[in-house]
Amino acid sequence: MTISVAVSGATGYAGGEVLRLLTAHPDVQIGAVAAHSKAGQRLGDLQPHLHELADRVLTDSSVESLAGHDVVFLALPHGASGEIAAQLPAETVVIDAAADHRLESARAWQQFYGSEHAGTWPYGLPEMIVDPSGTRQRSRLEGQSRIAVPGCYPTGSQLALAPAVAAGAVEPTDIVIVAASGTSGAGKSLKPHLLGSEVMGNMTAYGVGGVHRHTPEIEQGLGWASGGKQVTVSFTPTLAPMPRGILTTATARLTGDVSAAAVRELYLEAYADEAFVHVLPEGQIPTTKATVGSNHVQLQVVVDERAGRLIMVAALDNLTKGTAGGALQSMNIALGLPEQAGLTQQGVAP
Repeated sequence: MTISVAVSGATGYAGGEVLRLLTAHPDVQIGAVAAHSKAGQRLGDLQPHLHELADRVLTDSSVESLAGHDVVFLALPHGASGEIAAQLPAETVVIDAAADHRLESARAWQQFYGSEHAGTWPYGLPEMIVDPSGTRQRSRLEGQSRIAVPGCYPTGSQLALAPAVAAGAVEPTDIVIVAASGTSGAGKSLKPHLLGSEVMGNMTAYGVGGVHRHTPEIEQGLGWASGGKQVTVSFTPTLAPMPRGILTTATARLTGDVSAAAVRELYLEAYADEAFVHVLPEGQIPTTKATVGSNHVQLQVVVDERAGRLIMVAALDNLTKGTAGGALQSMNIALGLPEQAGLTQQGVAP
């Protein structure tokens, strides 16, 4: 079974990562490689690491270029996917790496993104616990032709918190998340605050005060895990002087006298069968470096007995598991392929 795949937004960081992973997928044939403003240019001039595809000439991102493929990945700016996706055939599997189709609430979309809501697609985070019984989101991806890839921050935040929220071990209205991301999370466009001279040796917070766009997405997923309870998240992202990676530190108030051993067993059981989510041995803290280039997530959970809070730390590569890896993983499930196909890479060290 050979699957023809097109990628729109191929010159950006997310699109380039999708293409990198696709070249290692045993069942994929890469078709159109599209980037509207760069159409006619050679891909290797813009993504020089993609040697296998270097001589490909970029097409525009028109429906005519993308239609006719089994799968289309959209790695476009927020707000740009909806119009293109609506014109693609219903039988084409369309996987949107932008935010356009992640949120169920049109009101939340308009509040945080400021445009018309394009609709809601199945959420592409297979390991996510979506109800207190432990159901996983992968069961809702099988056979789907439209999938919305999670945001990079929500991927780590939700995987870190969902087991505790689903089990009722923490208070869902008292969740605090601080996460540090590499600069690639801001995309490839030129911005003064992302210049090397501004980033090197510097860390800064942004989106402070509950205004970051990923806040409603995190609350939505944890709301599923809680069984529909009210969830309130205080989320603060920070920019770290590194190209890739996200380190998420989440804390939540424990609902009772829960032992560290019980919490640890809860997480070990929750992710025991997951190939890409790893609860580390006691005392070992996740590091972003250990996940670079891979679809893996490292987790650690610790009880702060003095404060009565659970601390959860997660590390992942924002471009791989946080975007492109999750997209391929979801594609595999939707098409009935082995879930790990094309995603067997380990982390890179040093």
